[in-house]
Amino acid sequence: MTSFDYTLTNPMGLHMRPAGVMVKRLAALPCAVTLRCGTRSANAKGIFSVMALAAKCGETVTVEVEGEDEQAVAKELQIFFRENF
Repeated sequence: MTSFDYTLTNPMGLHMRPAGVMVKRLAALPCAVTLRCGTRSANAKGIFSVMALAAKCGETVTVEVEGEDEQAVAKELQIFFRENF
C-alpha cells in the first residue's frame, strides 16, 4: 500500500467538479483507492462516498492506494490534488 497526506488549500475544500473527474479516472484503474479525513473514510471510486467526507479547506486527507500500479497512481493523485484541491 502506498499513501500520502494532503492538506486541502482550495477554499471550497474537496468539491464536486474535480472530485467527479477524479472518480471517473479512478474507475478505469485496477487498484483500490481510499480517502480518509479524520475518522471518516471513503472509496475514491464513488462520488457519493467522496462527497460524504465533507472535507473542508485546511483539513488533511490521507490517500491510500493499494493494488496494481499503486506507485504511479499515487503520484498521479498527488499532482491532481495539488492542482485541484
